[in-house]
Amino acid sequence: MLVALRVKNFVLMDSLELRLEPGFNVLTGETGAGKSIVVGALSLVLGGRGNAEQVRPGADEAEVEALFDVTGSEQLATALDAAGVSSGGELVIRRVVQQNGRSRAYLNGRLCTAGELQALASELCDVASQHESVALTDPSTHLGYLDRFGRLSTTREALAAEVEKLEKVVAEIREVREAERGRVEREAFLGFQLQGIDTVSPQPGELEELAAERQRLRHAGRLRELTEHAAARLDQGEHAICDELAKLSKDLRAAADLDPSLEATANTLDGLFSELREIAREVDRYAERAEANPSRLSEIEDRMYRLEGLLRQHGPTIDDVIAARSRIATELEGLGNVETKLEALEHERDRLLRVAGERARQLSQKRREAGEKLGASIGGELADLGMGGARVIVDVAPLSGERSELVVDGARLGRDGIDRVEFLIAPNKGIEPRPLRKIASGGELSRALLALKRTLAESGPAGLYVFDEVDAGVGGVVADKIGRAIADVARHHQVLCITHLATIAAFADAHFVVSKQVDGPITKSTVKRVEGKDRVAEVARMLAGAKVGPSALKAASEMLDEAKARSAAVAASPKRGAKGRAS
Repeated sequence: MLVALRVKNFVLMDSLELRLEPGFNVLTGETGAGKSIVVGALSLVLGGRGNAEQVRPGADEAEVEALFDVTGSEQLATALDAAGVSSGGELVIRRVVQQNGRSRAYLNGRLCTAGELQALASELCDVASQHESVALTDPSTHLGYLDRFGRLSTTREALAAEVEKLEKVVAEIREVREAERGRVEREAFLGFQLQGIDTVSPQPGELEELAAERQRLRHAGRLRELTEHAAARLDQGEHAICDELAKLSKDLRAAADLDPSLEATANTLDGLFSELREIAREVDRYAERAEANPSRLSEIEDRMYRLEGLLRQHGPTIDDVIAARSRIATELEGLGNVETKLEALEHERDRLLRVAGERARQLSQKRREAGEKLGASIGGELADLGMGGARVIVDVAPLSGERSELVVDGARLGRDGIDRVEFLIAPNKGIEPRPLRKIASGGELSRALLALKRTLAESGPAGLYVFDEVDAGVGGVVADKIGRAIADVARHHQVLCITHLATIAAFADAHFVVSKQVDGPITKSTVKRVEGKDRVAEVARMLAGAKVGPSALKAASEMLDEAKARSAAVAASPKRGAKGRAS
């Protein structure tokens, strides 16, 4: 239930605090006074889009705040707990819109998103408007109404989850088949790449080793010359270093015999002599091996050229080439298993289709049963609204399965099931039911919407019902019946009704008037609750127009008294339940 709505700097409203009663609240005023602004403010706190035009001229930002009493709503409490919002039976929603159109939203003081507000909207408020009367002619909305009446939303959501899994498998099958069409070309390409790598068969570290060997072969002559000279100087030529060092070692050893303190030095020199002699032998062996080998050099350069070709394709390193080979081999193996994978996916698709198909059949049967009850119930409500000859059929038919991959019993399977739902109506006896969009007038649409809302009054979770000028195109006796019907809905839900008809306004428990004043260059809208003589005057204005005389005031007073007496009589009777409610 909406306890209070506070508005600041919103469109034409400087400041407003609207405190609603639990029952039937009505909002009236001259055309253009700003009645729709109240609905706009309510839509904003329920997750509607914020924009710069909502900020009153001259203000920095607009602010709308709504206080809801949410006691007794387990589903709403669960949603709030999931969002991390502690309610304690009260929920305060606040929206702030800045001049640049950016907005912020708060749930009980916690910053939230407009999407989170939209998720809660259906639990808090149900808005019926002229626009929705027109939307009622769109068959795409009818399935939702039927499922709400039959309390089938949970069943539909379970089906949607199964169909979602099914759609993912179907999409994967499509991708595998698409890949299959290019498999031969892809296999040939990957095979060519794999053969290219395997023919060369690169090894880790190989390129560095080949580069070093190529360097030696390219400079073999110079290396031989240098090492031969070094070997000669060390141990082969006249006055070789090793010979001189041998003499020095002999002399130092003789000195150590005379003075033992030189023993360690003599030993060190002996060790140096042995190491130098070994170095001389190694350099000599290298010099013998260091010779030009054009054949080997050509072989190395060819090998490096082929390795560098692989690096250009898969590099920049040999390790990258080896990793690329592993990936190519894995993909080739996968392509070879396409048929096996496709077979497994098709088996899973068939299994999921059987599960989803059975759920869809069960849901379709429940819809047909609920559709019979809903049609009878709406027909009964229309009879109370002056359309006693009206007959309503809720047509539940299979969706066309043509050009669909998911078909159950010839019908296309989607996340909402296999059904197409459309309301058919015969406004008078002797006329075959036809689609609502083809036969109903504006007034009949308004009454059909009200009949539907009245039928759904006990099945919907919304605490507040808003009727935004659903009385368009009606008057006289029909308007009186619509007023009584809305008053009856108000026995189950809090109602806020925006109307131009005095007949409807007279039934309200609380009456609010929107008026517009010009304050210098700025136009402002205000809302005031009227009671007693002020309310009589407003109803008289609605009856007579701009000039309100004694006769209009008397008529208004009598209308209010009569509506009050009717409401009291209805209140004393047992609460009316929706006819033929689906179980």
